[in-house]
Amino acid sequence: MTLPPNVYDAEPIPQAARDEIDRMLQSGDLFRYTAPENAPVTLLERDFAAFMGTKYALAVSSCSAALFLSLKALALPRGARVLIPGFTFAAVPSAIVHADCQPVLCEVGEDYRIDIPDFESRLAEDISAVIVSHMRGHTSDMDAIMAACAARGIPVVEDAAHSLGTTWHGRKIGTLGRVGCFSFQSYKLVNAGEGGIMVTDDADLVARAVIMSGAYEHNWAKHVTGPDAALEAAFARWQNKLPLYNLRLNNLSAAIIRAQLGEIDRRVADGRANHDYMAARLNASPWLHVPDKLGPEQRAPDSIQFNLVGLDEAETRAFAAAAAARGVKVQVFGLSSDNARAFWNWQFIPGPLPELPRTRAMLMRACDARLPARLTRPELDVIADALTGAAEDVMGPARAYGT
Repeated sequence: MTLPPNVYDAEPIPQAARDEIDRMLQSGDLFRYTAPENAPVTLLERDFAAFMGTKYALAVSSCSAALFLSLKALALPRGARVLIPGFTFAAVPSAIVHADCQPVLCEVGEDYRIDIPDFESRLAEDISAVIVSHMRGHTSDMDAIMAACAARGIPVVEDAAHSLGTTWHGRKIGTLGRVGCFSFQSYKLVNAGEGGIMVTDDADLVARAVIMSGAYEHNWAKHVTGPDAALEAAFARWQNKLPLYNLRLNNLSAAIIRAQLGEIDRRVADGRANHDYMAARLNASPWLHVPDKLGPEQRAPDSIQFNLVGLDEAETRAFAAAAAARGVKVQVFGLSSDNARAFWNWQFIPGPLPELPRTRAMLMRACDARLPARLTRPELDVIADALTGAAEDVMGPARAYGT
């Protein structure tokens, strides 16, 4: 039997990053504000903003830090209600609580995307801001979301931790809202172990975020890399008026990230091809279903999600066990007692948790498997055979073929 591939290792870090890290280790120059200009973090921000087509980027310690700073930079009042999808990672409501705001959850459908009617109805519940989590790289109907929020003057923050390289109507995800936040954690498209970045075209917002990220005294001046009267005025306006949370990125991480920016397009293309091939294989089983993407969306996936069809809870648990026995780990979002993506486990949220019956039903049969872009077609076949075979192990070959 061919063993399944290791889906947890990332691609090797490029040699350019290793050379830059060796240079920094020789000098000990690891702090972003040590150099008078052109520190690796500054260069990363410049290059990432150019890649995204935005005016500004701020690199920070994590995507969670970027989300937190986005909310603080929006100057939301204490207790402000922030609407999020009921299917996201626990870090998102955690960032909201950390920002002294109140998470409000809306329903998500069986295609893992925001339920637009429920979303629009909850916008009327005194909502001050929206965080759209493109969870696992699935883009919700951003046309409807942006129109509904614009009509009410509600700012949108995009949690694009899983969506670097995804586009909507040809526009890069993370540039549709007021601010977009990305992750460089090891399981993301660009791997630095930890790290995050936020992008925006709003000079006042980024100035506030830069200062609060930890640009003490006049270190914010090192974020001005060219003539920008609006940005300089914003920094002068907020100097000494904001708290410092010290969420900076270090030069070592920046060097690792920056060396991988040139790999993004290739990884996106490879990941999309792998995902679509795997989806076709899984959809050939009567027990497995990968939802279609929305029309304007071009995905950049590094994992695959699929729903179990016609399996009860006992059979769902048996399927996960059968897949594991075949060497492929499958996570069923709703069946783990402490899964950080199941909203009922977010017991740190103030007040009672909503029921969200549609989201709960989806999470009880939605499966998640890693699918890094580096996998080859034969490796994909091994994974697909294990998953379809596990379904047949549980449901029986006769039932699987309708006889």
